[in-house]
Amino acid sequence: MNQSVVVGVDPSEPNLAAVDWAAEEASRRRAELRLLHARSGGAEAAEAQLLDREWTRVATRYAEVTVAAELVDGAPREVLTEAAADAALLVVGARGSGGFPRLLLGSTSLHVAAHAPCPVAVVHAPQAATDPTAADPAATDPAVVVGVEGKEHEEPVLGYAFLAARRQSSPLFVVHAWTYPLLLGPGHEIPVVYEESHVEAEHARLLSEVLASWRERFPDVSVTSSVVRSSAAKELVTASAGRHLLVVGRHGEPRGPLGRLGSTSQAVVQHAECPVVVVPV
Repeated sequence: MNQSVVVGVDPSEPNLAAVDWAAEEASRRRAELRLLHARSGGAEAAEAQLLDREWTRVATRYAEVTVAAELVDGAPREVLTEAAADAALLVVGARGSGGFPRLLLGSTSLHVAAHAPCPVAVVHAPQAATDPTAADPAATDPAVVVGVEGKEHEEPVLGYAFLAARRQSSPLFVVHAWTYPLLLGPGHEIPVVYEESHVEAEHARLLSEVLASWRERFPDVSVTSSVVRSSAAKELVTASAGRHLLVVGRHGEPRGPLGRLGSTSQAVVQHAECPVVVVPV
């Protein structure tokens, strides 16, 4: 794997926002930016013109970034997933459908988030572009948010989040949501009886242990955390409002059309109000 940032290019508004986001990320990483467009075979001249226009725009605005552009034959989801095998990060636009661009994610974005072998950033168009009542972007919180369960397999997720916070000179906000475990009763699922304060204290202790070594490795990153009894998806979507970035892991079952994109990750990439990076674990 090299250190390039790859972004898919199409004429939609969310995608143009994704291209700009990818260019800024490539600049922070001092990495090459690769613009990819999957050629449909119907209007090759127009597709080449689109790609050339985006190359010129990005290369002019981000003179410090090496920018390459490629027209590739194939379906967008397959082209992007294949390109991810040789990239540090794949960036796609959250292309909505059905008249609800902030709520529904395009099938290509969902597919690559579920199947790409590298981290995938899903970028929505700025909310002001679709919602005139949206808050002033200048009032946003610069924090990077990361959701963790407190398990060993989350090393790649925390590693990405801490590095992203360092690159952006941003604080890191760690969210750990928990629920009572359930026992299977006769025809029902019933919660085990626990003292809530004891359970919450145990989860807080677990999170503190998980973060201890990371705080030592990244002393320059300011870290705050939240331990809350709630749905992980709900808390992460809420935490995404006004934030610079949200990082989640991908460790769902590898079966089905969404591959390894679990229910929490799927909900977050569809509903979050900031860019989301899905990290394979």
